[in-house]
Amino acid sequence: MVFDVQFGWNGTITEVMLGATKTEGGTRSHSYRIGGGKTLPFLETIPNSSAPLIAFEICDNPQYWSPIILSYCGDLVNDCGEWAKTADSVYGADMVRLYLTSTRQRNFSDIASVGKTVETVLSKTRLPLIIEGSNEPKIDSEVFLKCGEVGQGERLLLGTAEAGRYRSIAAAAMAYNHSVIAQSPIDVNLAKQLNILLKEIGVSSDHIVIDPYTGSLGYGFEYSYSAMERIRFAAQKGDDDLARPIICSAIDTLTVKEVREAETAIQDDVAVQWEFTTGLAAAAAGAEIICVRHPRTIPLLRKAFTSLKSEKTDVGGQ
Repeated sequence: MVFDVQFGWNGTITEVMLGATKTEGGTRSHSYRIGGGKTLPFLETIPNSSAPLIAFEICDNPQYWSPIILSYCGDLVNDCGEWAKTADSVYGADMVRLYLTSTRQRNFSDIASVGKTVETVLSKTRLPLIIEGSNEPKIDSEVFLKCGEVGQGERLLLGTAEAGRYRSIAAAAMAYNHSVIAQSPIDVNLAKQLNILLKEIGVSSDHIVIDPYTGSLGYGFEYSYSAMERIRFAAQKGDDDLARPIICSAIDTLTVKEVREAETAIQDDVAVQWEFTTGLAAAAAGAEIICVRHPRTIPLLRKAFTSLKSEKTDVGGQ
């Protein structure tokens, strides 16, 4: 049976380029063009429309990371370069998302070390890179400028711009031709407002990715899903200020009660299922990039995306 997936929409999600290969002036093995959608996720009639990308999240100071992931990944967490390399060669991620958690230390001022960390990760993996910088407004400008400078030519995705602090990250992105994650707290109007603010100070539309904030399944995700759906509907009805690709991270799934209190023998299984289910739902709502922290979640999402993109009509054989 062939379904009519035309809704009379005339809007298109703006395309954003991430990563740069050698021929494009960078050193990445791949570059991705995300966005371009004209209808609901997984209903695209374009033959070669791509499935959502899967980004594996790592950090440079593991004391802020989930103990479940620290236990599973072992000594890798103490070397973010090798961790990034493994995300590519073993875990099979499409992208790496580096959190500079070292900047969360009180009175952090070692900006040079931030540059060295980014250099190391870029040298260890050839995957396109997402960088989450400082959570401290006092050092935002220095941190983001250093990240932008070190990653010049690589078309990084820098995070995170918020309504209360977006100028520093925007300045770094514009200076070194990177893109920006614009995060708003599960609200369509706030997402639109932040996109407008970024555009007004010079960030071009094709350098903005929306993060609507993703709660965990069963812990607010239903609201997240609704907001994402409304963002996508508005964009495809012609609202250009919301016509941006979406990135979602299901990190809250690793801290919910069901995962925290699961028996040790099955805790990894529970964590993976929680992260997978939330990530898959986010993709169905319209996210072009799904970020995960447990390595075992990656192949499950990959299989699900392949299945949803498949032309097979027999859904009973899975």
